Amino acid sequence: MKTLVIVTHPNMKDSVINKRWVEELEKYPEKYSIHELYKAYPDGNIDVKKEQALIESYDKIIFQFPFYWFSSPPLLKKWFDEVFAFGWAFGTDSGYKVGGKKIGLLISTGISEEGYSAAGKQKYTMKEMTRPFELTFNYVKADYKGLFVYYGMEVNPSPEWVESSVSGYMNFIEKI
Repeated sequence: MKTLVIVTHPNMKDSVINKRWVEELEKYPEKYSIHELYKAYPDGNIDVKKEQALIESYDKIIFQFPFYWFSSPPLLKKWFDEVFAFGWAFGTDSGYKVGGKKIGLLISTGISEEGYSAAGKQKYTMKEMTRPFELTFNYVKADYKGLFVYYGMEVNPSPEWVESSVSGYMNFIEKI
């Protein structure tokens, strides 16, 4: 079964690391389906039924995005608000269509990993800051598999730094 990777980057053409990750996935079309939300919905108007049908057709789903202001880009938040609707994702006996699906997060950050530590500038770890996602996935009875974070794109955006992320990225996806 293929893995669905939902990529949410508002400026993919200028992205460095998210664009490279998508390029790697594109090498394996038999294994991965890439769904770019900003490309699919440039006007922000989400086709909820289409998205729900897409989610229902996969057992493994990855959400990939850059970490913006302690969360995801706005279109992904809107996507969750609209797609994970009452009666479909939770709340009734016929809901929980996401239940049992394996889900993971792939996140790129600008600052270094030390910045996301109890002693760092943020005072919280990335695991703590992504807790709302984990709670959402638990609430809809999905099988949350954790997150992969690649830190430091503002610190070291060199091609070597970007390329060094690819093996960890792919290993995380494979273990989901």
